[in-house]
Amino acid sequence: MSVGIKVRDNESIDRALRRFKRAVNRSRVLRIFRTNMAYVKPSEERRLAKEKALRNARKRNRYY
Repeated sequence: MSVGIKVRDNESIDRALRRFKRAVNRSRVLRIFRTNMAYVKPSEERRLAKEKALRNARKRNRYY
């Protein structure tokens, strides 16, 4: 998965760099890279997924 942009005519490098950073954040490349940096045991993945599901369920059940 690669992210790239084309620098437009008369576009400053700063603006192009800002567009590139935004594209990288939207594509979630860094998030995937960081999760693959360290091995996580399957049991740990299940535990974390269960905790995340509980947090999301609590958020959905809140009253506003």
